Amino acid sequence: MLFRHSSAPMLHFYKLSSSPKLLFPQLRRTFSVLSAPSLSSSFPNSSTSLRVHLFCLAQSNDGGVRSFATAAAVATTADRGGGETFFAEEGVSWNALGLPDTISQALSNAGFTRPSLVQAESIPSILSGKDSIIAAETGSGKTHSYLVPLIHKLSASSVGSVCDSASDKGFKPSREVSLVLCPNVLLCEQVVRMANGLCDENGDPLIRVAAVCGRQGWPVYQPDILVSTPAALLNNIEPKKQRKMSFLRGVKYVVFDEADMLLCGSFQNQVIRLINMFRHDEKLLSWTSQSTADNASEVDLETLPQDALEQDEESPNDASQDDDEEIESLSEEEELEEGNEDGVSVQKKGWRRVLKPYDRSKQYIFVAATLPANGKRTAGAVLKRMFPDARWVNGNYLHRHNPRLERKWFEVTVDSQVDALIEAVKHGVESETPDNNDVSRTMVFANTVEAVEAVAKILERAGIECYRYHKDASLEERAGMLDDFREKGGIFVCTDAAARGVDIPNISHVIQADFATSAVDFLHRVGRTGRAGQHGVVTSLYTESNRDLVSAIREAEKLGRPVETAFSRKRGFRNKLKKKSKLQFASQ
Repeated sequence: MLFRHSSAPMLHFYKLSSSPKLLFPQLRRTFSVLSAPSLSSSFPNSSTSLRVHLFCLAQSNDGGVRSFATAAAVATTADRGGGETFFAEEGVSWNALGLPDTISQALSNAGFTRPSLVQAESIPSILSGKDSIIAAETGSGKTHSYLVPLIHKLSASSVGSVCDSASDKGFKPSREVSLVLCPNVLLCEQVVRMANGLCDENGDPLIRVAAVCGRQGWPVYQPDILVSTPAALLNNIEPKKQRKMSFLRGVKYVVFDEADMLLCGSFQNQVIRLINMFRHDEKLLSWTSQSTADNASEVDLETLPQDALEQDEESPNDASQDDDEEIESLSEEEELEEGNEDGVSVQKKGWRRVLKPYDRSKQYIFVAATLPANGKRTAGAVLKRMFPDARWVNGNYLHRHNPRLERKWFEVTVDSQVDALIEAVKHGVESETPDNNDVSRTMVFANTVEAVEAVAKILERAGIECYRYHKDASLEERAGMLDDFREKGGIFVCTDAAARGVDIPNISHVIQADFATSAVDFLHRVGRTGRAGQHGVVTSLYTESNRDLVSAIREAEKLGRPVETAFSRKRGFRNKLKKKSKLQFASQ
């Protein structure tokens, strides 16, 4: 769009038609909180109880309880509007979903008094032990949909035993363990904070959680839930064969958060590799048990040859095939007959594929806010082939327009985009009426690092302080900015690095200064607001180059249909429509 092709369009953002001082007298007061010396001074109009509550939450060493409890406040305020599209029916309680009193009380203490619609469907499915695929819109409560039932399954385990992280033997499978895979470090840390937010009556987390990512290495104490990125996990288990073997055996529940991202692109080979490892361990355990059942003896798998756990690599294109098939030679009378291209029956001699059954010992859970299933290589289609018996839980607004969102669309030109952006930010801040005297939060999206910097400079020249969030900032800087944005509010200018999975409560306005490059990215961006039953506003600025994608999205919204026809993973949406137009022209 405007920010990507050259530096010239960016210069137009500096041509402000009006004086910033006249345009933003109210914005200066709003954004003064960004430089406040303390948390309490950021809420001058807040009640004493609210200030004390936030101060106490901030005492958490890892910051997790603070974030979790702030998100819980969103669910509480959602009862006053939009709750009917988020919460389960009034009579559905945590206990009714099969959870014990300890977890129900922990959820209630954290502010989650009622399950969401997605949680009410997902929790019983996971508790049943079936593989589950949770495909639901952003802000529907998916993270707790898998964390809560897993905590219930794991909380009865014994206290963690010490593991020697310096040795090859770490991670003895003394009890069941859950693995959660996320695409990046910040999402891993967020899952850890949310899990640690569920505490017992003494204020201690119900289960032990650890992250293996970034600078955090292999845990010394065996956790109940291990959260990691695919690359970090492989780097920690593959060099140490004993650790790899015992880890694969100990993991009983595997969660893939942001599954569509993990099953595509740069993550695909690593994720398929891990799935093959876990499936091979299941088969090895099952077949070993079957072969020794007559002798009523147990086999110590650590005494087996190490290469017994090695799995031949499969290409991503073959990963969707049944990997529990074996080649079996045929007798002459068993030769297969197949049709060739001319319809003539031919014989294929010498072999056939035979399904060799095995007992399942692990549970797989896939979670995503966008899960395309059209096309053979999309994430949804791959999951249907790899896990045909999995239970699907679909959100009511998956790939659809969320009725709690107010959409505003403005087609702009190079000359008008600056004023349109400034007016959108101004109108958004002036119209915000946060609950409980909370601060206002606005997210402004751009497609590139350069575009983020250009937008931020425009806003700063207009007297608006803002955060810059993109890949060029260090992990520590990004984590600090997210924490400040949660606490103090303001304007958050970012790339799509902040569009997936990052849970920041009470974002009332999302602005697309640079329109999304795909319908999938669009859905994740707009999903940053209107979360947990709240309402939100989305303002989209677009140019003529985005018109086809915008038209497809708006048409689907108008008809109440999913925007899946606008999904495109292999090439730009614009190129797809150009090809379609050429074919139509050629047929005339």
